[in-house]
Amino acid sequence: MPGRPLHVIVIGAGTGGMCLAHGLRRAGISVAVYERYRTRSDGLLGYRVGINPTGCRALRECLPPELFTTFLATCARAPRFFNVLTGQLHRTASFALRPDADPTSIDQSVSRMTLRQILLTDMDDVVHFGKTFTSYEQHDDGTVTAHFGDGTSATGDLLVAADGTHSAVRRQYLPHAEVKDAGSINIASKIPLTEYTRSLLSDEIRGGISLIFGAGGLMGVLHVMEFKWDQRGSVKPGVGVTDASLIGSWPGLLYDNTRDCINLIIWSAADRFPEDVMELRGERLAKVALDLTRNWHPTLRELLRHSDPGSVIPIKVATSVPVEPWKSSNITLLGDAIHTMTPGRGVGANTALRDAALLRRHLVAAVADAGPLVTAVADYETEMIRYGFARVADSLRTNGTNGDDPIYKPIIGRFAMLAARGYFSVTSRLPPLRRKFVDELYNYRGAES
Repeated sequence: MPGRPLHVIVIGAGTGGMCLAHGLRRAGISVAVYERYRTRSDGLLGYRVGINPTGCRALRECLPPELFTTFLATCARAPRFFNVLTGQLHRTASFALRPDADPTSIDQSVSRMTLRQILLTDMDDVVHFGKTFTSYEQHDDGTVTAHFGDGTSATGDLLVAADGTHSAVRRQYLPHAEVKDAGSINIASKIPLTEYTRSLLSDEIRGGISLIFGAGGLMGVLHVMEFKWDQRGSVKPGVGVTDASLIGSWPGLLYDNTRDCINLIIWSAADRFPEDVMELRGERLAKVALDLTRNWHPTLRELLRHSDPGSVIPIKVATSVPVEPWKSSNITLLGDAIHTMTPGRGVGANTALRDAALLRRHLVAAVADAGPLVTAVADYETEMIRYGFARVADSLRTNGTNGDDPIYKPIIGRFAMLAARGYFSVTSRLPPLRRKFVDELYNYRGAES
């Protein structure tokens, strides 16, 4: 370690970067985060992210205890079912999820914007907004300087790239590390949960996460998110005293526009979408979603018609190409900056949180033992590369997020879709297979291997 106190520079105030920053500050390690957004409420960050047991453990390790408790209080109602439906809302399968009393042993449904506000809480002295990273310089004395678009710079002992899929740090540090188009596109939308939209859904769909197998290789997922506060941001009646106190005193809700909603996302191979789909927004993009789902059940199409136009966005799914280990230095990467993955297994954010907790552990140990910084970074990267790219590979094999998936092929696609639905149907009807499916779902999403 350097003869002076360690100072860490984090590029990007996303999930992984902020989790790391909290963990380092709790350990007494100096840290500064540089974020390109100008304010803490910038960005369309209101969609669901599932925080699984791996992610919960990382947050519990890194966040101050009261803030972790506030995180749990601000999660949406946990899903009770995993449903598999057709585009006509016929039920193929439904699996009851575990009503586990330990909140860190189940998947938590979280609004991305709410999670962002949790992670920015009490970090005003750490996070610097309006700082677009442009380049870095490594110096002979072991320090590294980050340069920003406004002409300013920051110098520290370690530079951590937490700046996402299009990481500018990665482009300079590992120019051979490729992120490629996975060949599929999503259209995501939020529908306000009103008395009317609620009435359109059955109890089972309203209480669970529903995977939709549409005809012709069009997929979807529907999830209702209900929070402990109402449309005005006031704590709802019936919320426990502890949670009500935490939410009522938490300043993050002042910056958070998250309210009860229905998330409905559709996706398919990229060639199913108009060529200009990535430039479309609002009502024009919602019309594309309606055109693609013209043979879906009227209820699903009615939900799309009630989507908030400002929430409808296109997402081109990307995936990292695995790279061989590199020579470690005073620059490292975490999360999507190094292992972007498709949403197929729902573990992208959780893997970033796992990275943050792992890197924190190695840095804390290096400071305690006065060990070499580069050795700590190398130990982190050895483990992160192994599990990170394993998760990338897993995500590409799941739920049609890869544009080369057989379900998108003209002839065999119909049989592949029938086979997938048949698997879920049989598995849900046979108790031993149903238990095994649910066990494997939890074991994978909570695994640290």
